[in-house]
Formats: sequence, structure tokens, C-alpha cells
Amino acid sequence: MSRKLLFSTALICLISFANLSATHAASKTVNDLRAAYLGETTAHAKYAVYAKIADKEGYKDIARLFRAASVAESIHARNHKRALEQLGVRNPKAGEFAASKAKTTRQNLQDAIKGETYEKNIMYPGMLKDARQEDKQGAIQSFSFALQVERQHAALYTAALKSLSKNTRPVNYYVCPVCGSTFRNVAPRSCPVCGTAREKFISVR
Repeated sequence: MSRKLLFSTALICLISFANLSATHAASKTVNDLRAAYLGETTAHAKYAVYAKIADKEGYKDIARLFRAASVAESIHARNHKRALEQLGVRNPKAGEFAASKAKTTRQNLQDAIKGETYEKNIMYPGMLKDARQEDKQGAIQSFSFALQVERQHAALYTAALKSLSKNTRPVNYYVCPVCGSTFRNVAPRSCPVCGTAREKFISVR
């Protein structure tokens, strides 16, 4: 084999290895986004079921909270899907939730707290770290939005569980359509997470 041919072969192998390494590195963020999309679509469906149970049991305030969180999780899922599309991935697998898995409102709140706590303390911080290491800006923004909102949800669910009572008080929730930030009764002039104007918020009753 001539030196020229040998050099060309070595160069091709080097380029192929570099491309393979880049693909392998990028797959971590892609896998994270897939998992996050699956989780958020599942949460969207689950909280919708939990809201119906809370309504039936007379917990009107908590039913609205679950509905608002369901809307927020669908926004997170949309953002994750958009980030995947930026990386060339389409039609990620969506999650489902069987109504038979739901329990009492108290137990459903405990389950929601457990899930949100995992996401804010473990899941999203880890995913955000991966995305930053790989400099995937779309994923960084999507994970960052979700992380900050899951902190809100964990706090809202925890407060709801501590003051669990049946009532028919007119409580409204407002959800930011960009990041999913969720507010009880009073919405800020602009979203503290993404800056979206209050006029664009989704009212959940």
C-alpha cells in the first residue's frame, strides 16, 4: 500500500471515529429528552385523572391544581419535543396513564410530591448537566424551564397536602404557556422563569 493511500485510509478512519464519538456524545442528550418527554406526557395524563378524582371527592381546589399541573406538564412535553426536533428526532414515544392506578386524593398528592421531588432534585439537574456538557441549547432551555416549574409544583402539592380539606372556594390557577410556570390565585405581571407577559397566561378553573 502506498504512503498516500495509507494516509488517506488513516484519515478516513480518523474522521469516522470522530463522527462516531460525536454521535455517541449527542445521544446522551437525545436519550434524556426522550425520557423527559415520556415522563411529562405521562404526568400530563396522570394529573388529569387525579383532577377528576379530586372533584369526585369534593376537593375542588386540589382538582384545579391537578388540572393546572396537567397543562404545565403538556407544555414541558411540547418543549422537549421541539428540542428533539432540533436534534433531528421526530415522533418520540408518549406516555400513558391508566385510571385504575389512581387512588385517593391524599395518596395521589403524595405520589405527585414524590414524582416532582425526583424530577427537581435528581432527574432534571442530571439532564441539564448532560445538555450543558454537549452544548445543546434547545435542550438546556427546555430542561431549565421544566426544572424551575417542577420546584413550583412540588411546593404547591406539599402545601395542598398539609391543608387538605374539602371546599368549594373559588381558587384559580394561572399557567405560563411558554415554560409552564404555575401560580395560585394571583399571577405576576410577567413570568419569573421566562418573562412571558401575564396577559398570555392560561387560566385554569
